[in-house]
Parts: sequence; structure tokens; C-alpha cells
Amino acid sequence: MLNTLDEVLLMGPGPSSVHPRVYKALAMPTMGHLDAQFLALMDKLKENLKDLMATKNEATIALSATGSSGMEAVLVNLIEENEPMLIITNGFFSERMVDVASRLGAKVDVLEFPWGKHADPGEITKKLKEKPYKLVGMVHAETSTGVLNPIAEIGPLVRSMGAYFIVDAVTSFGGNELRVDDFCIDALYSCSQKCLGCPSGLSPVSFSDRAMEKIAARKKKVPNFYLDMTLLMKYWSGSPRAYHHTAPANMYFALYEALNLILEEGHDRVKARHIETHEYLVQSLEKMGLSMLVEKPWRLPNLNTVLIPDGVEDFAVRKELRATHKIEIGAGLGSLAGKIWRIGIMGHTGRKENVDTLLAALKKILG
Repeated sequence: MLNTLDEVLLMGPGPSSVHPRVYKALAMPTMGHLDAQFLALMDKLKENLKDLMATKNEATIALSATGSSGMEAVLVNLIEENEPMLIITNGFFSERMVDVASRLGAKVDVLEFPWGKHADPGEITKKLKEKPYKLVGMVHAETSTGVLNPIAEIGPLVRSMGAYFIVDAVTSFGGNELRVDDFCIDALYSCSQKCLGCPSGLSPVSFSDRAMEKIAARKKKVPNFYLDMTLLMKYWSGSPRAYHHTAPANMYFALYEALNLILEEGHDRVKARHIETHEYLVQSLEKMGLSMLVEKPWRLPNLNTVLIPDGVEDFAVRKELRATHKIEIGAGLGSLAGKIWRIGIMGHTGRKENVDTLLAALKKILG
């Protein structure tokens, strides 16, 4: 059956297409999770993640699980029962953060902005002054709407109030300006399959020193063994390394190679390539008479939300793209279902030749 699977151009909200060098890394001979060579590779992987995140955080690792586990890990480590938390929402994934934090016993207040609009720092400042919050969470790049939120402005506001700033960087890490230390981020989570251009299965996370101090001072243990950062750090650092779980060695090989590709191209150049490809896509779509959901200053270059024209059936177009042209794009979520297409140009997918392939197929389908 594997020999009959289609090779699909992945232009949805993730996963993105994978570079041949990353596939080659996946096929390397596997290693034991405590093998000296593998531990050395983990050390290098950690340094590369810190480099791309622009952070000195020692607690910067890749979890052996998907991006959703990153959200769980950050929240389960930092939240203690009845702590006041503010979550800024403007899309599906920020609302998921509310769900997870509430399950963990946080007293969650929500500052809601419309889907497709950015989070306004002025409104956030007013909300932060209403009462003392222990934690503040938000999404950097909202995958459901294609909005890039101004976390560089919001992080210092949160820090000035003494709260811990939690950021979802699932769609932004590796493709957008993201400086963990400069943006005053205390805990961040991402994934391997979007701008990093690796298959799904790993979740890079980073915790500031002050965040790790909060975890160490908890009244009760972290209520999740697998995601407990105090235990994970004994596997990722220290001598000797302490067994925690059987890490998926080949996935780490793949992520290591994906990060190398970004570092070789240059992180600034990678960010510029995402912007250039985004601008080319938007200009081309507008020439076809299609419009974007998000206002220009707040558009997320890596994930473009396109308004579906009147009279065009969402599923029929996506089905034809996949069946005939071997291209995948994403549907809208929640209140945007049936109203938008989500076109990803992340990582290895983010190139003009892929945009041209998609545009040619859309012109045939839409007439």
C-alpha cells in the first residue's frame, strides 16, 4: 500500500512539505535513547533551538510528542489550582488554550477579540490593570484566522505586571520574527511540522529561568509525569542522564536536519522568503479576483486566509485540488468554516514555484 500513496503538495495549515534531506535523516539507523552519540545530538539540537528562538533559556527542549502536547506541557507545569490567568483570544487555538487551562484549575478570564482581527495592546493594558494575574497566555500566529499578533509589544506589558507570559508559537517558530528573551516570554511551545519543515511528532518548548523557579516552588507535583519539566530536564541535561522515556531517535534526527537547513539558509533569509512568497501569493490571488480575510498589517505570511467567493462550494474545490492536482489546502474552522480557505506556505513549501502550481490548479477549477 505504501508504494501507492500519492505525493501531495502540502499547502494547508500543516504539515508542510518536507525537504529530501529531512527524509534522508529519518531513514538513518536508529539509536538507543541513552546512546552517547544520541545524547550528544540532543545537546546540539538544544543549542540550535535556542539559537533560532533567540534565547538563553537552558530549559529549551523538544518534547517527544506533537504540538498539542506543547500546550499541555506549558500549562500543566506552570498552572497551580485557582491561580488567576488571563487568556487573550482571537481564534480557535487561543480558545483551546482556555479549555486546557480551565481543566487544570486556573481561574481563567478571557479578553476576546474578533476572529480575523489582531489582539490590541491598548485593550490588553487596560485588562491587565483590572486585577493581578499570575499568568497571561496568547497565540502568536493564529492558525485558524491567519492573524499575526503583536507579542513583541505585549510581552513587556505582562512582565511589568509581574505575570508569566505564555506564548503559542506553533505556526510562527521558524518563519516569523520570534525573540523569546527580548519579547519577555516565560514559556513557549511550538511544533515540528510547520515552518520547521519536519514531519509532525515533536514539540519544541522553552521555559525561562523564572518559569522553572515557579515550577520548582509548586505546592504540589506537576500532575502529569510524562510532561513534567523537572523530570525531563534530568534527561536533557546533567551527568549522568536520567532515563525518562524512550525518545523517538529518528524524529530527532529529522528535526536536527530541518534546523540545520534553516541555519544554513540563514534565519533572516528564511523569514524574508516567507514574506516574499506571501506577497507573491496575495498579489496573484487578487489578480484572480480573490480577497484576503485579514487586514494587511496583521496578515500571517506563513498561513493565508482567503475568502471563498459567493457561489463557490468550499469542499468541492478542495476535493478537486487533492484528487486531480495532488494539492492540499485547509478549510476554515469554527465560525469561518465554509467561508475561507487556509493556504500554508510554511517551511520547504514556502517557495514561489509552489504558489505557481497552486494558482494554475485554482484557475482551472474556478474558471
